[in-house]
Amino acid sequence: MAENERSWIPPEGTWASSAARRRNMQAIRSRDTAPELSVRKLLHALGLRYRVAAKPLPELRRTADIVFRPAKLAVFIDGCYWHGCPEHYVPPKTNSGYWSDKVSRNVTRDRDTDSRLRDAGWTVLRFWEHESPDNCVLTITATVSRLRNARD
Repeated sequence: MAENERSWIPPEGTWASSAARRRNMQAIRSRDTAPELSVRKLLHALGLRYRVAAKPLPELRRTADIVFRPAKLAVFIDGCYWHGCPEHYVPPKTNSGYWSDKVSRNVTRDRDTDSRLRDAGWTVLRFWEHESPDNCVLTITATVSRLRNARD
């Protein structure tokens, strides 16, 4: 491989602790995760239709995992690591400053997203990836039903 054909490697201590860690982190899915798919499959089997990875508010550059537009319901299924689950989050051992700050920014952004959606008249439901899909679906279906009845 010629000198100018090498793949770019970030400067030491910036993005990730190593090129291997960087590849690993880039491979983590931001949508269609196993917990999301489990919940969506159950919702679909119950006849509920929804949007996937959609922006509830066009002016907000953030997407919800599941969106029921007419009911104005945004559902998020948060990963325990990336969103700082109080039960399962374990601070990283390498490059801990970067990753802990990243998770902290994610949590702050999540709270801001919730606030903005609620201010715009939306209902927000958040679940952790470790929660039972059946329990999540019970809460979602009850909320959709309540919101549809209130609208009609």
